Amino acid sequence: MNHSIQIIPYPSLALAFIPAAIVIAILFFWTREYKTEIYGFSRMLGQLLLVGYFLSYIFESDSTLIVLLVITVMVLASSSIALRTVKQKWRQLYWRSFIAILFGGGAVLALVTQGVLTLDPWYLPSYFIPLAGMIFANSMNSVSLAADRLYAEAGRGLPFETARNIALRSSLIPMTNALFAVGLVSLPGMMTGQILSGVSPLIAVRYQIMVMCMVFGAAGISSALFLTLIKPDYPENIPSNK
Repeated sequence: MNHSIQIIPYPSLALAFIPAAIVIAILFFWTREYKTEIYGFSRMLGQLLLVGYFLSYIFESDSTLIVLLVITVMVLASSSIALRTVKQKWRQLYWRSFIAILFGGGAVLALVTQGVLTLDPWYLPSYFIPLAGMIFANSMNSVSLAADRLYAEAGRGLPFETARNIALRSSLIPMTNALFAVGLVSLPGMMTGQILSGVSPLIAVRYQIMVMCMVFGAAGISSALFLTLIKPDYPENIPSNK
């Protein structure tokens, strides 16, 4: 099994935007709120095009300093994006989000790259950066869900421990659903990419097991750290928006 991966022509790639355009049109006619989604797609296009060129340079440079700089940017950006829906005490919460994602995601990244894969050199960019991206992105999403749910429960007047437990479980719902669905409903990105590039499915499965464990662990640890760090600032008496 040795198939070269198919290169997608730009005109064909444009067809992939049709379902997204349909969703945006529905949002427009139903809610008149569509600008966030258009802005999100614009950012996605710009960021991915830039990162494509940037990663090519990083992989060729093989520089420890550049890899660490990229990881730092990932953590700083994900810590901010995680709090996008939270308006209360943003600056105080940012550092809690940063610490949670840095230590929760960073510990898992170190375990996977140095223990499971034993990269040589330890910062091998073609592995280190994509894995870091997956880990910090899932940590970011989990912290975001935890923060949003925690403040929602605070608005209902729940005590911290109860709100914390609900927020942690809620933050893990996407990852838990993914555990149930993988291999049955979905073939995740890394596994699909490896199979398309000609890797044996049995080898791709091993990598996907590693990925599922690392993203679940990073997401859960980051959420738990964030919810622990936020306790002193828990808004016990936030009025409900209802």
